[in-house]
Amino acid sequence: MAEHDFRYSLLNPQHTLSECRALAPGRYQVTGNGGSILSGDTLLVTLKGSRDLCLRLQVEKVRRLISPPGQWVAVAKGPVFGELAILNWQVKCDSCPAELDFEFAVDVALGKKAQAPAAQARISELGWQAIAAQHRCPKCQENAQ
Repeated sequence: MAEHDFRYSLLNPQHTLSECRALAPGRYQVTGNGGSILSGDTLLVTLKGSRDLCLRLQVEKVRRLISPPGQWVAVAKGPVFGELAILNWQVKCDSCPAELDFEFAVDVALGKKAQAPAAQARISELGWQAIAAQHRCPKCQENAQ
């Protein structure tokens, strides 16, 4: 099982996505060009409206198109949500002047109460540590050990 990276940051005309749309919560149809996509593979797809967040989709089935050559349509499963809001927050390290400007996604249906836990999860993904109201950058965590 291979992982195929179709994020915007890796623009390559021979290996691109032309569409990614939700068929139902947790099921997606992805149309792309290039790459040897097979059932069971993982696709990394940039979230619309985000500069660095992506969805990780598991390919269930792939259909290769005759025209244009190299194009395919895949059905994949991934995160279940109704509507995502992409939020941008900033945190400062409490031990040094480092700042983290980050994006995170949260399901709109969960409301404001879901924002802080989603932000905490994203901060952890980026290597920062949050204990109570204190934040530590990776460098300060390393120095503390």
